[in-house]
Amino acid sequence: MAGKDKPEGSSALAEAPASKGSFSLISNEKLIQLYETMVKCRMLEERARVLFKQSKFTGNYYAAVGQEASVVGVAMDLEPEDTIGPSHRDFITNFIKGAPLEKMFCQLYARATSPDKGRSSPAHMGYAPLNVITPSSTIAAQLNIATGVALANKMKKNGKIAVAFSGDGSTSLGFWHEALNFAGVQNLPILFICENNLWAESVNLKFQTKVEDISVKAQAYGIPGITVDGNDVVAVYRVAHESIARARQGRGPTLIECKTYRWYGHSEIDPAKYRDPAEVEKWKANDPILNMEKYLTRKGLFTADLKRKVVESFNKGLDAAIEIAEKSPYPEGIEALDHVYSFSIRERALNPKTWTPKY
Repeated sequence: MAGKDKPEGSSALAEAPASKGSFSLISNEKLIQLYETMVKCRMLEERARVLFKQSKFTGNYYAAVGQEASVVGVAMDLEPEDTIGPSHRDFITNFIKGAPLEKMFCQLYARATSPDKGRSSPAHMGYAPLNVITPSSTIAAQLNIATGVALANKMKKNGKIAVAFSGDGSTSLGFWHEALNFAGVQNLPILFICENNLWAESVNLKFQTKVEDISVKAQAYGIPGITVDGNDVVAVYRVAHESIARARQGRGPTLIECKTYRWYGHSEIDPAKYRDPAEVEKWKANDPILNMEKYLTRKGLFTADLKRKVVESFNKGLDAAIEIAEKSPYPEGIEALDHVYSFSIRERALNPKTWTPKY
């Protein structure tokens, strides 16, 4: 899969910790994989931003640049049958899950060859073959859908889980609380990931909630709540790995708050003048990719050549995917209602005298 190519000889985490407070080891191969995936996600996002500014596609784009560790650390080891419920800012979850790059750029370009055949472009992408739900413009709605999937998984006893991503602003909405409450009562196999980047569009977190850590809200629903440094991919990976295992074991949901920051505005048309430039620069200095490079350097695993090879190779992949998207056809207008109704709208329109509804 595109986002989950495993280095030869890689291994998963060691056995679960034997006692409280101890940690299992993460293999060097896994650490490098986490780093390389973050770099690729950053490159993908930055390329999409450039294409938008060049008017290569229309609509809008919601970049997660600066938040890569929060997404990569959680989604890296999910199985193909596990479900992701992304928000509008989680376009990269498709890549991490393994969606082909050309499908992702066809989505941005609203081409007929995109996963939804040009309907929800640019960034509202789902990928059914790998169980990525199409995001909704209704904030936090993906939590309810993912919770329903988790209920189905529990009823089927299939050992699969769901992961729902949302921002800090979503925690002010009823959808968010309804999902956590229902999942807690039903003891569902689901993770709720709050990417707390301090800003719900232009609204600061202090106007959203009075609590310092959003994770404490889990107490109201009888489930564990964990706050983690969302710019430390190793810390996020550890917490997510243990919470995923907990969900698979039938021990219920977990709320994970990843404290992170988006470098740019709410979207590509938002100059974000409501933020203090000093705040932005402070968080940019806490770049999750730079943090991981320092960590790998201390372990003797990072070299400039490693990064160069990743960048050069992935740039070629991006170029190829973009070329495919730009050469792909747009959907025809008559196709707009296909896959919406249980009958063919074209057949009904072309043969009105012979068409009768079936009840």
